[in-house]
Parts: sequence; structure tokens; C-alpha cells
Amino acid sequence: MEKIMKKIGRISSFLTRYIGVIIIIFSIIAFCWRDGFAWTTNYTSMFLGIAMFGMGLTIKMGDFQVVFSRPKEILIGCLAQYTVMPLLAWILAVVLKLPEDLALGVILVGCCPGGTASNVITYIAGGDVALSVGMTIVSTLLSPLATPSLVYFLAGAWVEVSFAAMVLSVVKVILVPVLFGILIRSILGKQIQKISEILPLISVVSIVMIISGIVAVNADKIISCGILVLGVVILHNLCGMGIGLAAAKFLKVPYDKATAIAIEVGMQNSGLAVSLATVNFAANPLATLPGAIFSVWHNMSGSVFAGMRRRGERQETNANVREEKMECA
Repeated sequence: MEKIMKKIGRISSFLTRYIGVIIIIFSIIAFCWRDGFAWTTNYTSMFLGIAMFGMGLTIKMGDFQVVFSRPKEILIGCLAQYTVMPLLAWILAVVLKLPEDLALGVILVGCCPGGTASNVITYIAGGDVALSVGMTIVSTLLSPLATPSLVYFLAGAWVEVSFAAMVLSVVKVILVPVLFGILIRSILGKQIQKISEILPLISVVSIVMIISGIVAVNADKIISCGILVLGVVILHNLCGMGIGLAAAKFLKVPYDKATAIAIEVGMQNSGLAVSLATVNFAANPLATLPGAIFSVWHNMSGSVFAGMRRRGERQETNANVREEKMECA
């Protein structure tokens, strides 16, 4: 049994690291075989709830110590999360004069908390993983009020937004599953620890199913406006990471923590954006598209950014070593 769990753990680790590639592969399959994946859109909220429950299972009570031990970095990351990305989304929607549905979808993405994928990308980048986890936890717990409030104020010019309905949606698909996962982890800590390596697989499968369903249902619309949405998503994501990194540098945050903040700001819980669009804005079907495309793109850009930051970390370390040798000499 232990050998089987280790094999599943290795598979889980591989799929988590290359989730961007996995999403692309399944999106292509869903685009070509629409009937095979269209049914999943009926269970978008359920899949997201499962993914967030999986996230909750990975959170130990000790992780909350990070929130109190590193308040400066946590504060910087969460403030940037809920200011930079929402405002960028609104600016892009206005400047590019996006159609109603797409403007709503982009704003939904911008107003969401950080996604669990940011923790994986931060690890690959050699960033401060504990800080990344802490920022994700805080922004997720704030999301039941922060996300609906921001969407209400920023998207109100395009569509009618029900604040109460959105709060209820976020509580059901984010807060309750995460808290339930944390509770189960605190009660069955040793048992959960034994399967900890395969827990990310839960989130990977859930997110892949969500995105594949959206692609299958919106295949024709992707052909007509996919390039426009992709362009907006790329600008949104890259500007978010860039501004997050610039803010961290301006505030003199150390390299590994700056890496975590930049990734956390630029990588959103786009699955939540898709779920909110599906449940609360059924009259605007294209609003799900930016979230779906963002899920694909931010994993790709995040992986490239991670590689750049890891190389930069090595160069910085080598430079510091040379400086120390010169001082000793």
C-alpha cells in the first residue's frame, strides 16, 4: 500500500508541476470532443468546492503562525492582490472597450483571491513558500467580503450585480470547503499526513475538469473572440506580476519574499471566477471565458517567471559570495 501511495504521490507531484501543460492538453481534447466534457459545467461549483477542500486539507494550524510572524509581507501581498489586479481589470475593460460579458469576466478574475497554483510556482521559483501559503490563506479567508464588494463596485457599470448572492456563492464554494478541510486536518492530522503527497492531485483534477467543460461549451465563441480574451489575459497577468514585484522591491522586501509576492499577485483563483460567472451571471455566458483562459495562461507564465527568478536567485547568491570573499581578503 505504501508503495502505491508513493507512486500516486510522484504522479501528483508531476501533474501539479506541469498543470499548465495538462490544462492545455485537456482543453484541446475538450475543444475537439465537446460532448465528452460539456456535462462538467453542471458541476462547476462542486469541482471548485472539492479543489478548495483539498487546499484546506493541506493547511496545518501552524501555517497560521506565518500570518502573525510576517505581517509586513502578508499585508503587502494581500493589499496588492485586492487593489492591483481589480484595478488593472477595470482599466483594461474600459480602455479596450470590451463587450459586456468579457468585461465582467475579466473583472471577476481580477477580484478573486490568490490561487493554490501560486504556492507550487513559488516553490519552483525558489521563493518563500511559507509566505505564499500565508498570503493565499489570508486572501482566501477575506474573499467572501472582498471579492463580491469589488465586483459590485467595478462591474456595476456593465451588469447588475447581486452582492448578497455573490457573498453566498463565495462562502459556499470557498470558505466552507477550506474551513472544513482545515478542521479535518486538525482532527485527523497523522492520517492526512500519510496522504499529503497526493492531496494536490484533488485540486489538479478539479481545475482541469472545470476548464475543460468551459472550453467544450464555449468552443465556437473561443474561435470568434479567443484571441482578444487571450491578449487581455496576458496583459492582466503580466502587469499584475510586474507591479507586484516592483512594489515588493520598492518596499525593500528580500528576494525570495518578493518572488512569492509577485507570483501571488499575478496568479488568481480563476476557478472561482468561472464558478461565480456560471452561478451568478447565467445571462452573460461569455463571462466564464476570461477565467478559463487565465487558468491556462497564468500557469504557463508563472512557470517561465519561476525559472527566471530561480536563475536570478543563483546569480544574486554568487554575487554575495564574491562580495564576502573580497571583504575577507
